Formats: sequence, structure tokens, C-alpha cells
Amino acid sequence: MPPNAESAAFRSALEVIRAVEPRVADAIGAELVDQRESLKLIASENYASPATLLAMGNWFSDKYAEGTVGRRFYAGCQNVDTVEALAAEHARELFGASHAYVQPHSGIDANLVAFWAILADRVESPALKRAQARHVNDLTEQDWFALRRELGDQRMLGMSLDAGGHLTHGFRPNISGKMFDQRSYGTDPATGLVDYDRVAEAAREFRPLVLVAGYSAYPRKVNFRIMREIADSVGATFMVDMAHFAGLVAGKVFTGDFDPVPHAHIVTTTTHKSLRGPRGGMVLCGPELADQVDRGCPMVLGGPLPHVMAAKAVALAEARRPDFAAYAQRIVDNAQALADGLLRRGATLVTGGTDNHLVLIDVTGYGLTGRQAEQALLDSGIVTNRNAVPQDANGAWYTSGIRIGTPALTTRGLGTAEMDGTAELIHTVLSQTSAGANPDGTASKAKYVLDPALADKVSRQAGELLAGFPLYPNVDLG
Repeated sequence: MPPNAESAAFRSALEVIRAVEPRVADAIGAELVDQRESLKLIASENYASPATLLAMGNWFSDKYAEGTVGRRFYAGCQNVDTVEALAAEHARELFGASHAYVQPHSGIDANLVAFWAILADRVESPALKRAQARHVNDLTEQDWFALRRELGDQRMLGMSLDAGGHLTHGFRPNISGKMFDQRSYGTDPATGLVDYDRVAEAAREFRPLVLVAGYSAYPRKVNFRIMREIADSVGATFMVDMAHFAGLVAGKVFTGDFDPVPHAHIVTTTTHKSLRGPRGGMVLCGPELADQVDRGCPMVLGGPLPHVMAAKAVALAEARRPDFAAYAQRIVDNAQALADGLLRRGATLVTGGTDNHLVLIDVTGYGLTGRQAEQALLDSGIVTNRNAVPQDANGAWYTSGIRIGTPALTTRGLGTAEMDGTAELIHTVLSQTSAGANPDGTASKAKYVLDPALADKVSRQAGELLAGFPLYPNVDLG
């Protein structure tokens, strides 16, 4: 490929956009500048390849394609069939799954497809048939209660939010919490680790229909063989949401008991995060659930997004290359180096370290809330997100933690040496930030005090750290 091909592609695209709405073109260009200059440590973000990005901006966006490959409700979908089949093929080969459904628009959509597939596989009821025929957003609270009565007491057991679980695993603010009676398993208060004996005890007591494993802020591996044994012991369907660590599974960093695909009845994921693809979702399952999963549209999903499925095919093809496995291992190496650097500087980490792509800092040791720490770091050119820690006294809004991850910086090429420098910058900011006060003199959970000169200095140092690792080096917008 000519070295200027990527620059030419993006320059041309922006010229076309600018002719219609220059402010949008400006915002796109500004986003590239911001991403190049920021030390991005958000564990759920990454940088998709130029090929993946370009695959989303094309005529596939103009097509409706309800249905599945070869069984569409619209004519003229032969090219959509090609890219969807390719994406599914790459997913099956990459993860060793017998079936892949690549239509979900997001991780929550993938989870909804999985939930409904499990319910449909378990029961047949008039309420379920009515729900399948309607859009989920049209169902009233009374509809949900009627559905629950007809289906029986549908129970879900998943990881608690403060232990690192996700909102879509049966919590009331999410639609999954209206579908299921949810109970949580936490982590050992002393270690922060999953206690499988306690999970088994909770499963025996609660008798869930669905046992969910997976996390968004748990910095360790999960033994999926043990979790499957627990599910089998109570007759539950075992579902794993691997959205955060799918890239580590694809790259064969997580294998054996720590690879969910051989052990789970059904697996959901996003296609971005550590997998480094476009924003979207995916469901993997065995043949017993394949027919129900393929009914995701129109049961839960609207029309598929063919342009995003094309990008998924490209990203999954990239993930099948040998260099992706090396990349996945570097993600973990970098996360462990970052954790070690923070620990040596006196930071408190949930579970005392990491086995995966993320590190969770308990910032109460710095006298801060997560919200204060997040903003102070952002002022200093370090992009993170606040996150609850186990038994969080500050709740889910202010939080007591900061979640940091290494997939994006690893994509840029930073290694373990740069992780120590990153740890130094994070510690410098947090140790020099103090909690602010409200107008009445009481302690604030949001306001903070940080010397602007220090913030500017750290921002410059972050820029110097990134200078040797340019983002999209072949893209010059002029």
C-alpha cells in the first residue's frame, strides 16, 4: 500500500464532508488531534485500524437487511450477505465457536439477544410471543410483570456492580433488571477476588435460570470451568459477557479454564475495547441456541448495520493474524507493569494487581473521590474514568476508584518502560491533588484543588512520553 494512501483517504473524506457541514469536518479533525495528544487509559477504549474505520464509511450504510444471511426481508442484500457471512466466519474461527451472530449494534444489544434466546429456549408462553412481536421499548411495566408471571420466576445471578460487574447483568436501571429477578455475588472482602464457594452457595440458595460471568472492572481472570460446574449444579444456563477481555481470548492469552467459549452455553461481547474493532456487539453460542440467537432481529434489534458488519469483518480478520496474539500479550504485560509502578509508589490497587488489561486504583488513599481524581487527571492530559470499588462508601456516582486500562496505549506501541513513566505521572497528579470544599465549608466529593502549573507540566510530560509513539502515523490531514 502506498505510504500516503491512508492520508489521501481521510483527507478526501474530510473535503467531501467540509463542503456540506464544515463544523463536522472540524470536529472530526479536532478529535484526531485530541486523541493523539492524550494519554488514553480508559480500559474500554482503543484505536481501530484505518482499514476498520474506512470500512464503516460506505454505501452499506444505505441498506436495510432485516433477517439473516440468505433469509432477508428486503431484496438486494447479496453484498450484505457477503460481509455478514465473512464476519461470522472470522468470529467462529477466531474464538473456536460453532455459531456467531454479528448483528448486535452494541454490547447491551448482544446481551438482550442472549437473554431472549435463553428465555425462548427454556419456555414457550403467550406473553413471550407477544414480547417477541413488539419492540422492547414499547413494553410497559405491566407487560413485564405479566411476562414474568407467565414465564415463572426468572432469576439471574451475576457479579455485583461494586465488585466489577456490569449494569446489563440484571440491574434495575437497565432493561435486564425488568426481565429478571437479580441477585449478585460479590468478591472476598479481604482479597477482592471471586470466591467460587460463595458463588456456588448463592446459586444453590437462589436457583437462578441464568448464571452470568464477566465484568467491566474486575482486574483478574475468572475460572469459567468452575463457573460452568456451578451453573450445571443448579440447572442454570451459563452466560459469559467477555466484552472487556475478548481481545485477550482472541489473542490466546486467556486459554483453558480462562477461555469462556468452551465452557459457556452462550457468550456475548463487544467488538471494540481489547478486540480493537468498530463499536458493536456479537453473540457466540452452540447449535442448541443458534436458531433463537439468529432471531435477534426483529425480536430485539432493529435493522442490522451492514457498514459496521463490514468493519467487524475487517477487524476480526486482523485479529486472526499472528501479530494480534503478540499485541494481546503486550496488553497484559503493560497492565502488570503499570500496576507494579503504581504499587511501588504507594498506590492502593483493588486485588493488589492485575491479570488482565485493567487496573483499579482505590484513590481514597490519596484523600480523593473517584470523581475528583478523574477530573484532576484529565486536567493533566491523562484520560481515565472513575469507577466503584468493592463496598464503595462513595456510591456509583462519586465512587472511590479510578479504572485504567492498557489496550489503547499498547496499540500505539508503548511498552513496559513507558508504563512506569505513566505510573509516575498518575501518582504525581493524585498525590498533589486535594479535596475541595463546598461554599458552606463542608467537604466536597466533586471539587478539588490542583496547581494549574503542575497540571500543565504533567500534560507536557505526557506529550513527551507519547511523542515517540505517534497515533495513525500514516494519516496526515495537512
